[in-house]
Amino acid sequence: MLWRRSLLAPLAALTLVLSVSAGAGTASASAPTGTAAATPGPLAASSAGDFGAPGPYATAVEVGAITTLYYPRDIADSDRRHPVIVWGNGTNGTPLVYRDLLLHWASQGFIVAAANTPQSNLGISMRAGIDMLTRRNADPGSIFLHRVDLEHIGASGHSQGGAAAIVVGADPRIDAILPIQPGPLADINAVHVPALLLAGQKDSIVFPFLVKAFYNAADHIPAVYGELRGADHFTVVGDPGPFAAPTTAWFRAHLMGDRTARTQFFGTGCGICADTATWSDVRRNALALSVPAATP
Repeated sequence: MLWRRSLLAPLAALTLVLSVSAGAGTASASAPTGTAAATPGPLAASSAGDFGAPGPYATAVEVGAITTLYYPRDIADSDRRHPVIVWGNGTNGTPLVYRDLLLHWASQGFIVAAANTPQSNLGISMRAGIDMLTRRNADPGSIFLHRVDLEHIGASGHSQGGAAAIVVGADPRIDAILPIQPGPLADINAVHVPALLLAGQKDSIVFPFLVKAFYNAADHIPAVYGELRGADHFTVVGDPGPFAAPTTAWFRAHLMGDRTARTQFFGTGCGICADTATWSDVRRNALALSVPAATP
């Protein structure tokens, strides 16, 4: 099928194993310098609510056999637990293809567990990322000891990985999903959490009507459909451009309780609804329309 086209050159997979640094930091194998209990809650935001701007955290990368982690570099010394985003790649893709977006989320305070698999549709490796972080959160020798907010986990991915995010949305550990141009092999009826479904106006691989079909079927959960003006299927690859801000805001709203981020999607002042320069189509179903902009 067309949506199964490769997302990277053949040598990109080899390059992945060499990519062990990012942003202002590199992966660390040292034990944490502090093990005091950390608390969940909102983390520092981009200045003035600019969710597309780099966050306040220097970042690090750890490449594993099954999962690549993108995370705040000084997480061992953090006074907060950091929420988790699990990621699924497009067909034949690796996390390296989406490195800029995943690092952007890490700079905002998220731990991103990106499945290394180039065939992510079943979501198995994405769930394995949650399992791994659960173990490391309890490991006295891990920099992640007591620093992972396992009560707030989101799922996202692109193309085939977008379908995988929908599949993983049935997992009771997931709190919100964000499929980006998702392929068709998923059943959103099994999802139990809010969904932001993103399409590209000029996507000729996963046509917008395919993403709208998921949105139309999602009448049992708060669902938002957003179609990015001028975006094709590969706009999110490399520099994520217009995808950076709304994806960050969605996860900050649902995983960090960020009130400013919530106003981008909910309430009468819905930010993305008014931004016709960025969005060619925005839709909110009845359940999403009933969600207040302010947290209870």
